[in-house]
Amino acid sequence: MASYLGLEKNISYYTVPAALFLALLPRVYSGLTGPGKKFFDKNNPRVFSQRLEKADLDKKLKDRLQRAEAAGANAFETLGLYAAAVTAGNAAGLPADTLNTLSLGYLASRVLYTWVYIWGQENRKLIPLRTIVWGVAMGLSMAMFVQAGLRGN
Repeated sequence: MASYLGLEKNISYYTVPAALFLALLPRVYSGLTGPGKKFFDKNNPRVFSQRLEKADLDKKLKDRLQRAEAAGANAFETLGLYAAAVTAGNAAGLPADTLNTLSLGYLASRVLYTWVYIWGQENRKLIPLRTIVWGVAMGLSMAMFVQAGLRGN
């Protein structure tokens, strides 16, 4: 299966720009193309959340757009750690299958996290899932660091 997908080669460095792309998607939804577009000022994007707060939108949509902004911010907050983990794993010479599994797992967990944060929070029963999925993503990054450290000893 791995050879069919081309995963016998190390693709972990390619997942860093993919993670950056995923971090940008919530903003694309909330302010650039989505329902919050008319409240987004490209000359002053940092005031978008404040403008949403004052916007005449129904509460459900307003909350969803604000959560999209928060999901994007969270993605950027974790991106540096993830990129460092990928670099550490590669520098330590971890096997390609290990790096690929951890890297693709991170991307999958970020996709799920973003969905849960933006849309899943409307279901009160799914609220704890956001923290669990975030923990999985962080655990995968930490696993790369730990594996790199073990390899270095």
